[in-house]
Amino acid sequence: MARVAPNPLCLQRFRPYLQSSHSSPSLLKSTFHYQTKPRKFPAVSCQTNPDSSETSTPTEKEVLEPGPVSDDTKREDTGASQDSGLPEFPNKDVNKRIAVVSLLAAAGLFLSSRLDFGVSLKDISVAALPYEEALANGKPTVVEFYADWCEVCRELAPDVYKIEQQYKDRVNFVMLNVDNTKWEQELDEFGVEGIPHFAFLDREGNEEGNVVGRLPRKYLLENVEALARGEGSIPHARVVGQYSNAENRKVRSAVDPRSHG
Repeated sequence: MARVAPNPLCLQRFRPYLQSSHSSPSLLKSTFHYQTKPRKFPAVSCQTNPDSSETSTPTEKEVLEPGPVSDDTKREDTGASQDSGLPEFPNKDVNKRIAVVSLLAAAGLFLSSRLDFGVSLKDISVAALPYEEALANGKPTVVEFYADWCEVCRELAPDVYKIEQQYKDRVNFVMLNVDNTKWEQELDEFGVEGIPHFAFLDREGNEEGNVVGRLPRKYLLENVEALARGEGSIPHARVVGQYSNAENRKVRSAVDPRSHG
């Protein structure tokens, strides 16, 4: 077998010290093995959630030490807090405005429920039709027995006024003051024991029923509506609510014989 001589040109790929012709095969083998052995380098990777079980090398951290804050920094922080959309606490001026608006709203609500607060018993009695005239004109009539000292009478005055304005063309409205001795006979005739006492008379002057004391407005309204239509009866003929005792009346004589007050 022919012997192949080593090619010295192939040895130029390695270190220069391998070019010596006197190197032994074993030395070349070991040297070649050392050069072709792969080199391992430590790999560095970043983990978002490192496992606590794995050991990590300490790294240097930048530590910020507190120091004096300048006015510019304060203004920037204030602007950032305002831009963050967090609610701000109202100041005293805002609280005062809210209080004033609340008071005005409450006053408006109260006045809206008392639109007729200026109507009094005296106003209604002055505008009422005299009793004798009401019995002679051929219209149905509502007779109210009242007194100036009667709290329930004063309370119902606005409702009575509204109904009177609505039906005054078809129904007579008469006011008789129980303190006036002129109406002693009518007090006995209609059996007035408590006030306000509303007597409902047909076109001939016959009583169809009565309502006494504080009751819902619809009782008076529905009875007046029945009279205006000429119905033979009223829906609420005998109803009694909270009233003032007529025995507490302050008897006085009428100055004007025609007075119905």
